[in-house]
Order: sequence, then C-alpha cells, then structure tokens
Amino acid sequence: MKKIGILGGMSPESTTLYYEHITRTYTARFGDYGYPEILIYSVNFQKFVDWQHNGQWNEAAREMAEALERLRVAGADFGLIATNTMHIVFDEVQRNVQMPLLSIIQATAEAIGAAGLRSVGLLGTVFTMSEPFFREGLERSGITVLVPESDAQQRVNDVIYQELCRGEIRPVSRQMFLEVIDGLRQRGAQGIILGCTEIPLLVEPQHCDLPLFNTALLHAGKALDFALLPTQ
Repeated sequence: MKKIGILGGMSPESTTLYYEHITRTYTARFGDYGYPEILIYSVNFQKFVDWQHNGQWNEAAREMAEALERLRVAGADFGLIATNTMHIVFDEVQRNVQMPLLSIIQATAEAIGAAGLRSVGLLGTVFTMSEPFFREGLERSGITVLVPESDAQQRVNDVIYQELCRGEIRPVSRQMFLEVIDGLRQRGAQGIILGCTEIPLLVEPQHCDLPLFNTALLHAGKALDFALLPTQ
C-alpha cells in the first residue's frame, strides 16, 4: 500500500477526522487492522490564520510545499492538504511538491456527480465562499454552486474560527447554520457542501434533510482508495 502524508493542524479538530476515517473505514471494509501507514505534519495554525487574513497566500503556499516535501522525504507516496480553504493555492503547492496531491475539490465534485445533483450550496470560511477557486472547480464538472449572502458568510466564518476550530459546539450556532442552509434551499440548492472540514462537527445528517457533502470524509475516503491501488 502507498503511504499517506497528511498536512494537518488547520485545524487540529479536522485532522483527527481524517486519521479516524481512514483507519476505521479500512477496518470496517476488510475486518483487520492493516490500514495504510499515515504520516501527519501538523503546522502552526496561527501563522496560516494570519496569512489568510493578510492575503499572504504565497507565504502560505511556500510553507505548505515545504511541509509536504518533508512528508515525502519521510516516506509519504502522496499527500493531502487537510483543509478546504488552503486549496486556494493547491495548484501552486502541487508544482512545488515532488509527489501527487489529492484535491478535496475533485473528491467533492465526484461525490456530487455520483449523487446526480446539479445545484448545491457551499458553506465554509469566508475565503472558500467568496473566492472563486472552489466554485470554479465544481463548475468545471457541470455543478452550479450557491453561496450565502455576505453577512451570512461572515457569521458562518466567525463560528468556524471562534468556535469550531477550538472544539466548541454550540446549539445556537447550529440553528444559525440551519437557517442559512434553508435560505440556500429556497434558492435552488439540492444539497449542501460542508466546505470547511470543521463544519461536520456542528451540522450532521440528522440535523438536515438535504444531502450533506462532508468534504473531510470524502477527501479521506479518496485517500484510502488511492493508497490501496497497486503501486505502478
């Protein structure tokens, strides 16, 4: 099996989801504990928060590429960036890393396509919702993406950074998210992308009757499948 390299820490809450999903899904599928070897590099999240809010994407891309190269040198055969927002510089990072990286956007597009949906709502950080990288990635697969209005985007963003990244789950915040989701439904969304790897901590399938696309689990599942492919 291929060794998986996970660039994590953005935030630690979501990084644990990747590790748990890969290992537990393998055991559920095969009945043993022979899951792929996993290397995790956990970054200093505060640096990335500062770079995001200062628009210093080049610095963030350079730091991620260096971290992923360390994972490669340590033995990883391919890598994951375990966060949606930092896929804003995915192509730049891939150009500077000498191993393949799996895109969370591609994994999400494949799942939405398999579900037969053509219009979805996108929740995430304000960067994921307002910048074109995620939306354009899905539109290339023929998927229309709807995002909340700017004030709702900011409320969602505040919950992510001030609560979910710290492991805080508040029912009042869940209700706010569900109201935003209902607004997207009324505009034509057939499903909802949980486009921040922390949102599934707050909004789960039992809370919403629209299909939810948990990007963290989709990404982690794609990593497991890729790791199990025979090495060429």
